[in-house]
Amino acid sequence: MLVITRREGEEVVIGDPRNPIGVVRIASIKGERVRIAFDFPREVEIHRREIADQIVQEGPAIVATIGPNAATAT
Repeated sequence: MLVITRREGEEVVIGDPRNPIGVVRIASIKGERVRIAFDFPREVEIHRREIADQIVQEGPAIVATIGPNAATAT
């Protein structure tokens, strides 16, 4: 694990600096709360740890089912 110290407004570049995968910026720090901004392509999924763990436990979501069309069934 890499640990980097950053101040508010500073960034971390992910990937090749000439063509980065994305950028992480410290948006604000208020007390013990840190707001982090992620600038990545939409196809890159970003999840909080508790949501990522939930996705792993539940497995893939079922988006739709295929079945006979009720309007044409006799």
